[in-house]
Amino acid sequence: MSLAHEQHYSPVQLAKRWGWSSDFVRDLFEHEPGVLKVERPERMNKRRYTSLRIPESVAAKVHFRLRNH
Repeated sequence: MSLAHEQHYSPVQLAKRWGWSSDFVRDLFEHEPGVLKVERPERMNKRRYTSLRIPESVAAKVHFRLRNH
């Protein structure tokens, strides 16, 4: 199955599921291959914003890596 057909999670959803802070989850997945990253550039009155969506298989891989570290 391709990544496009998998369940995708926001950092907040995974943080609730795993019992961690959403900031920690965001930092953990920000540079992980396979994570969808949509950036809105800074504009005159608005700060830069980045939205992450984490495929289920990527979340499982990171969880396995952390558990066996």
